[in-house]
Amino acid sequence: MPARFLVRRSAIHGNGVFARTPLAGARRVLEYRGRLITHAEANRLYGGSVEQGHTFLFNLNESYIIDGNQGGNSARWINHSCTPNCRAEVHVNIDGDTRRDRVIIVTLRDIAPGEELTYNYGIVLEVPHTPRLKRLWACRCGTPRCSGTLLQPRARRRAGAA
Repeated sequence: MPARFLVRRSAIHGNGVFARTPLAGARRVLEYRGRLITHAEANRLYGGSVEQGHTFLFNLNESYIIDGNQGGNSARWINHSCTPNCRAEVHVNIDGDTRRDRVIIVTLRDIAPGEELTYNYGIVLEVPHTPRLKRLWACRCGTPRCSGTLLQPRARRRAGAA
């Protein structure tokens, strides 16, 4: 069976993941893998800084992060897009073991051979999104609906919400 994906240089950013075969919509296609680390470990290893503008860290749950820098697979090369053809789903372990939660990449629509896989990274920072931070976290997807940044708006509190 031929490999379904190819990692190569991307017009969006650095490397990207491209379909080698047709991929049907609404299908699980890849798991985001890497070393499971705590948020505290990530802060120690990577400085806990929002100033990087690039990361292979995937926030899994309140306890853990998947570090694609260590033991990561090709899913770490999937680029962000403001109009993605995939989404990243956190699958919670049925037994409640947060160490066994997983991230699965699912297609949103049919994907043709040669097409780059993308998903919205959904990066939310708890600090003001200054013009400088937006430049650091710049989006290069080039789609007509591009917001210009990977940063997503923080959820607004409703009046009276605690």
